[in-house]
Amino acid sequence: MIEKLFAQFGRHLQARGYIARGGQMVDATIVPVPKQRNSRADNETVKAGKTPQDWEKKPAKNRQKDKDARWTKKHNKSFFGYKNHVNADAKHKLIRGYDVSDASVHDSQKLDGLLNKANTSEDVYADSAYRSAETEARLKERGFRSRIHRRGSRNHPLSDAQAAANRRKSKVRVRVEHIFGAQENTPGGRLVRTIGIIRAKAKIGLQNLAYNIRRLVVLEPTTAA
Repeated sequence: MIEKLFAQFGRHLQARGYIARGGQMVDATIVPVPKQRNSRADNETVKAGKTPQDWEKKPAKNRQKDKDARWTKKHNKSFFGYKNHVNADAKHKLIRGYDVSDASVHDSQKLDGLLNKANTSEDVYADSAYRSAETEARLKERGFRSRIHRRGSRNHPLSDAQAAANRRKSKVRVRVEHIFGAQENTPGGRLVRTIGIIRAKAKIGLQNLAYNIRRLVVLEPTTAA
């Protein structure tokens, strides 16, 4: 139902004249859930798609265990939960599409499914985590123009021209961070207190829809009383 509502509101945006423009920005943010105090053996069993025997013997305990959320690391910190993968247009800063996964899924794995040709620009903006020779080839094949950041390495630092190009791209790509920041600053932030990925998809989808509604209020011109 949330996905249908999100799509319906997207059609409303189109009808109001808010067509996707300026290129599409793709990024993902971690959506934490309450941490599970499991043993290492229990975690390995869950990762294998099974339920620990001790949990099966205690149905009440089993119901309180999130067996879909996963751990990941970012900036040397550990997080437990899910990821909100979004595609937003650079012009209006509206979310045009999204996907939800557990936190261990790499951001780039959702890129293909998020891209669409509805944007009036062929430009695709994303951070360097999305960049690979395979991704560049697929974007070109689908008619998109890569504006994905380049990343230097220890023996191959970025040239001055590449660093300057990254700075120009950042001026556009940073707008997607504004979206995540706005969601973080709303009451309750991005924390999901439900259990399981089905409920997490509904909660995160609702957060994305609520953001678009609030964003439309900002975009709409005010009329004098």
